[in-house]
Amino acid sequence: MQHRIVVIGAGYTGATAAGRLAKRLHSDDVAITLVNTEPDFVERVRLHQLAVGQSLKPRPFSEMFAGTGVALKLGRVTGVDADRRTVRVVVVDGAAEAQGLGREGLGYEESAYEELEYDTLVYALGSGWNDHGVPGTAEHAYEIASRPGALRLRERLAGLGAGQPVVVVGGGLTGVEAATEIAEARPDLAVALAVRGGLGDWLSPKGRRHLRKVVDNLGITVHEETAVAAVEADHVTTVDGAVVPAAVTVWTAGFAVHPIAQATTLEVNGTGQIVVDRSMRSVSHPEVYAIGDAAMVMGPGDKPLRMSCASGVPTAWQAADAIAARLTGAKVPTTPVRYFNQCISLGRKEGLIQYVTADDRAVSAALTGRLAAVYKELICKGAAWGVANPAVGTLARRRRVVAEPVRDGNGAGVKAAA
Repeated sequence: MQHRIVVIGAGYTGATAAGRLAKRLHSDDVAITLVNTEPDFVERVRLHQLAVGQSLKPRPFSEMFAGTGVALKLGRVTGVDADRRTVRVVVVDGAAEAQGLGREGLGYEESAYEELEYDTLVYALGSGWNDHGVPGTAEHAYEIASRPGALRLRERLAGLGAGQPVVVVGGGLTGVEAATEIAEARPDLAVALAVRGGLGDWLSPKGRRHLRKVVDNLGITVHEETAVAAVEADHVTTVDGAVVPAAVTVWTAGFAVHPIAQATTLEVNGTGQIVVDRSMRSVSHPEVYAIGDAAMVMGPGDKPLRMSCASGVPTAWQAADAIAARLTGAKVPTTPVRYFNQCISLGRKEGLIQYVTADDRAVSAALTGRLAAVYKELICKGAAWGVANPAVGTLARRRRVVAEPVRDGNGAGVKAAA
């Protein structure tokens, strides 16, 4: 019987892990199923571009995984039973896709429930926006952490007249990219950015100066040291009681992990991330691996990795290589994840590449301007290309699964064949 590997979630991490596993393991020995709600890959790092009306290149999984043996199941994961080793999925039919709704991320018609059994599970459900319980946010704010959210924002922005105010709440990477993209695409709007601390306070002095210059040139009003206490349909209210007009509020104040893991017997941390070892394997259920935003991964300096594509993709590589090694009797590799830079788009013409230490602290060096924008674009293209080519430049020969359990350095066994 084939060893059943189920990967849930097909963002950067899940899709990368599925493809890498297919390159590592012989298709006669394993059956790899990738569960996702949409039939094509979503470039999450470009959703601010989608929100302002730009078209993104379609990347259907049917083409990306053609000939690999990875089977795509369209469905929404509604539960994981880590003790019974099953995943509950609401299966979706092709009606919405046939109408063109699937590719635009507007949703599917749910048809039936199905239980998938697994021998190994790769949990890659990732994260969504985090409203932090701020009153009115869920009802009135827009998010760009998902394609449906970005499309709703695009429709709303398209309907705004000249001079109407847009407030982006959150001064991290997502907020800065969203505010500058909107201001560049719609210079007729009054764009503001509400930042809890100082603008770009995590950047180097050079990085902060450049960010300030771009923001000023785009006419963005920055409200620094400003925390939002409530969101209404036409304004936001700060903790100091100030009212900031907002025909549209874009909420980018952090991410929250998918809640399913917290409802299982898997060991999770206080935010719902699955606690894993250095090989991305659950410390409570050795047949489960968690990657990307869903995993509690310690990086250099014993600091948790931040939720990002830069963190997630290396964890996908690590998990896939560890699974393949354990199933084939090879030595399990453990490669530390570290940071090199933070790549920030500031519209289509400007960018900022902030170089950082291994544990993600800014150093003095930074690349700015048009060259930085080109650099960021290459990084985005490279990330998408890497999903479809997950084993290029590595030992990609498919290995046969061994018939006996493989012991790793912790003495834990993994049965290699079902």
